[in-house]
Formats: sequence, C-alpha cells, structure tokens
Amino acid sequence: MTEAFTPPLAGIRVVELTHTILGPSCGMILADLGAEVIKVEPVDGDRTRKLKGFGEGFFGYFNRNKKSLAFDADAPEGRAVLVKLLQSADVMIENFAPGSMRKRGLGPQHLEKINPRLVYCALKGFLPGPYEKRPALDEVVQMMGGLAYMTGPSGRPLRAGTSVVDIMGGLFGAFGTVLALKTRERTGKGGLVESALFESVVFLMGQHLAITAMNGAPPPPMPERVSSWAVYEIFATSDGLQVFIGITSDGQWKRFCETFRQPELAADPRLATNNQRIEARPWLVPKVAEIFKRHTKDEIEALALEADISFSPVARPQDLFDHPHLLANGSLAPTTLPGGVRTRLPLLPFQMLGWRPPLVSDPPTVGQHNEQVLAEIGYDAAAIAALGAANMLGPRKAT
Repeated sequence: MTEAFTPPLAGIRVVELTHTILGPSCGMILADLGAEVIKVEPVDGDRTRKLKGFGEGFFGYFNRNKKSLAFDADAPEGRAVLVKLLQSADVMIENFAPGSMRKRGLGPQHLEKINPRLVYCALKGFLPGPYEKRPALDEVVQMMGGLAYMTGPSGRPLRAGTSVVDIMGGLFGAFGTVLALKTRERTGKGGLVESALFESVVFLMGQHLAITAMNGAPPPPMPERVSSWAVYEIFATSDGLQVFIGITSDGQWKRFCETFRQPELAADPRLATNNQRIEARPWLVPKVAEIFKRHTKDEIEALALEADISFSPVARPQDLFDHPHLLANGSLAPTTLPGGVRTRLPLLPFQMLGWRPPLVSDPPTVGQHNEQVLAEIGYDAAAIAALGAANMLGPRKAT
C-alpha cells in the first residue's frame, strides 16, 4: 500500500455526542477509517475522563484519532455553536438516555430540518419496541440476553471479561452509518441509524438458539458444555502454567500421538475416531492431562507446533504488550494517554487492500481543537475570543 492511499471515510465529518464506551467505540471506528470525528465535550470534559477502577482506560482507548471541541452546549451561545457544527456534518452519533435528545430539540426530526443530509446514529439499550425507553448497560444486557448465564457455571452467571456488547453495539452502529452514507450517495438524504445493546447480545446468542431449536433442549453453560471434540481443554504444565489444547480432527489426534510419543493411544481401537474419543473422555482427558503435566509450557508449544494442533498459553491482558506476533505486524500502536502515559494499544483488527487503519493522533485533551473547529464553521478570532471570555469554552477558566 502506498502513502497516497486515501482512507475510505476521508472527507466525512462526524459530530460525536457520546460518553463511556458504546458511542465512543462507534466514533473511534469511523475515525480510524479516516473520518474527521469531532468529539463534543462539556467545558469540564467528558465525564469518562474522570472514571476510576475498571473505567480508567475507557477514554484513552476509545477516543484516539478524534478532535475535542469543549463548550457549554446548554447556553444559548453554545447551542448556536452546536447547530452550526451539525449543519456542517455528515454524521452525528449519540448514546444518551432514550428521549433525552428529543427533549433538547436534537432528535432525528429536528436535525433533519437543519441538515437533511445528516446521518443520525442513535446508540441505545434497545431497538424500538416495548423496552425502548428502558435504561441499559453492557452488564444489564449480558444478564438479560443469556450471555452471563452461558459464561459462568450453573447458578453463577458471569459477565464477559471485557465490554463486549458495548463494543459490538458501537461496531454495528459504525457499520450502519457507513451503509447510510453509501445510500445517501444515491438518494441525497441522510436519516436515522439505530444500534442497540440488547439486540447485539441476542445476535451473539443465535448459535445457542439454533441448537435449542434443533435439540429441543437448551445448552448448558459453557463450563459444563459437552464438547464437540474429545480434547478441548485447559491443562496444567510442569512449570506451573496453563495451556489450552484443541485436537479437533482424527488427523490431529494421530499427529498428537506421534509427536508426543504415545503409540499406545494411537493404537487403541477405542480412540480411532473423534466420536469414540468423546465417549472415552472420562478416562482419556485425565490421561492426556498427565502427558502435558510432564512438559513445560515452552516444550508443549514446540511440540504442538510440530504436530500442527491448536495451542495457546492462558494469557493475561498485560501479556499482549510484548506479544511477538503483535509487535512484528504493528497491531499495537504507540499511544500517549491522558496524563502523558506512553503505551501501545490495539488498532482495528483488519486490513483492506493492504492498508491497516492507523493511529493518526492520540486521545485529545479537553478542548484541544476549539479554535480550529470553530474557525472551520465560521467563527472569526474575535468571536472565538468572546466565547472564551464568557467561559463558554473548555477547559473552563478558574474564576
């Protein structure tokens, strides 16, 4: 790919009125694809900037490649700024509580009047229906949609270890937005795109619904599932670590027996096929566990690669910083987080035509692009200075 490659969304202006993960992840995807994403923040900054605990990394990860415009959108002067900005935009993203944008006069019908070409991306808990006015969170819909039930053992529902539904809802919002922009090329009009958390988790549950319909009985939680493969487990190693091994074909079983020097298992007629091995699991899995327990993690990895069977160490998130594959192919982009912390964070996980969506700019500081964006929508230096003097722009000056 040459440096002259034009990102697919170059020239598209997105106004992002979002917070936390659902909306910002949608905006990040569009920004990574080349759109100019202007993150509108209150004068004191997006509240996500101040989160602690598990939320401390939200802003730094989901707001790269964006511009920050911080102002008081509730004041008359700020409302005028917002209207001008939306008139200049191709897309608006919001993930506020159901009905809150309409109450502010910023619903789809209102914005269609000021900018008929605007694609309005609304990210909510539920698509239209009886539940559409309910508040929702990632964890709420994981419980409601059966994901938590399927993740933990019986009686102990467990949310997934990352904000999988928020991110998926944002991804589908971005996908719908791109399709709406494509449709606009034909019709000349924008319109409403909706993506929701609950329907996203239900989509993830589709395979479980299908097996329920086919078998006439619901599947058990994943920790208690009946595997389709005989050896598909986490095993302990001799150096106190854990590895996952998946042997999913008869050919892999033969290679495993050869490489790990198990001629008796290879010759056992009770283990000739995968289905026979599944029947033998009560005694076979402990036997295989003994074999792996004799080897270190590195030894198992080398033998698994030689046998061409699926292998992985049980990793922790921090192990990814130094993962050789990610470092070699540039999947982790050097990033400066709020507070000046330097690290490496994941890029979007795809390439198109040899192009990988890059990190162009770090997460912005509050109001970092105030003057630039205001000038682009028609404010001269005196008007910008007047907004600043009236404390309409962030970061707010001490008084």
